[in-house]
Amino acid sequence: MTHEVAITGFGVFTAFGFGAEALRDGVFGGRPGFTPVTRFDPAPYRATYAGTYEGDGPSVPDVPVKPGYTPSQSELLEACAVEALRMAGTDGAGAPVLLGTNGDYAAARSFWEDRAAGHEPVDRRMLDSLPARLAHRLGERLGLGRPRLAFVNACVASTNAIAHGAELIRSGAAHTVVCGGAYLVTEDVFAKFDSGKALSRRDAVRPFSADRDGLLQGDGVAVLVLEDAARARARGSEVLARVTGWGMAADAHHVIQPHPQGLGLAAAAGAALRRAGVEPGQLGYVNAHGTGTPLNDVAETAALHRILGRHTAEVPVSSTKSSTGHMLEATGAVEAVITLLALRDGVLPPTAGLTDPDPACDLHHVPGTARPARIERALSLNAAFGGVNAALLLERA
Repeated sequence: MTHEVAITGFGVFTAFGFGAEALRDGVFGGRPGFTPVTRFDPAPYRATYAGTYEGDGPSVPDVPVKPGYTPSQSELLEACAVEALRMAGTDGAGAPVLLGTNGDYAAARSFWEDRAAGHEPVDRRMLDSLPARLAHRLGERLGLGRPRLAFVNACVASTNAIAHGAELIRSGAAHTVVCGGAYLVTEDVFAKFDSGKALSRRDAVRPFSADRDGLLQGDGVAVLVLEDAARARARGSEVLARVTGWGMAADAHHVIQPHPQGLGLAAAAGAALRRAGVEPGQLGYVNAHGTGTPLNDVAETAALHRILGRHTAEVPVSSTKSSTGHMLEATGAVEAVITLLALRDGVLPPTAGLTDPDPACDLHHVPGTARPARIERALSLNAAFGGVNAALLLERA
């Protein structure tokens, strides 16, 4: 027997602040969330902008944000999980915890700075640099169950966490799962992307644009509650959307570059469609990975042509990283929430700043401003270094 997978709650945080209204105002409002970097000194780097939360917009419950202090992944994961469980109307007792994260390196940095200065390290968050520690801590703090797993495969990490959670419910191995991901802009990761010349030197990201020149990073944390839909309905919980398809694939083309024909991403999306029993022409929207880098956007366009075929010109596509920035391990979870809101609100989020589409990215874009559209199904795509790809298919409840 297979079980229908429902999303019954979520908590989300981005550069626009905490909660769904922050996303509606920022992402669906077509606003780029990028500001000059103040969290660390960007002088050594080519790029100087990022999508960091600086206290403007809805605040995070019980988490201080002030100059000189960056909230920890652990604090924000707990705030998002508490909101997700509240929305779902459950305490999550016994629910597995599945998170996409590579750990919180803010504490690791302070450890080495203390050591270099000849001081005894005092930051008690040091263990948070271990990805599995964050999943375990969240489970302990909220009385959740096991397993408690951290997915660390970069920009598909939280997409895979959701897919794994959906499979646990579909198979009957769990009736409730708490899953999501977290990334906060930190200097060490920023420096790595900057040294690889992956970051834009401007104050905006322009996915699919002829003048795109790279990505910008952004803060992101999201936690979703997945449940057996029949159980959720029986206890009176609202089903916000259904997760009907998921797929993962590796193309093994290059250590960092996507396959130029998008073979891995097309394979992941194809698996999600087959699992859901959905034809390409039944899709109402695609939330693209859309990083704004020269290679990714062309490769993803090729993948979408493979996925959608003759329907490519009909299915709307946008990249919300044009507003949030690239949230690395948190990307899939935050974009799943954005896709859920598109389904529920009947509004498609735009690719902010898309005024001159690259002819090589010949898709049905949603440029500049949001578009009203009642849709039944939407696909969310993510890809990562190492040739790993993942897709989620969400449907209206």
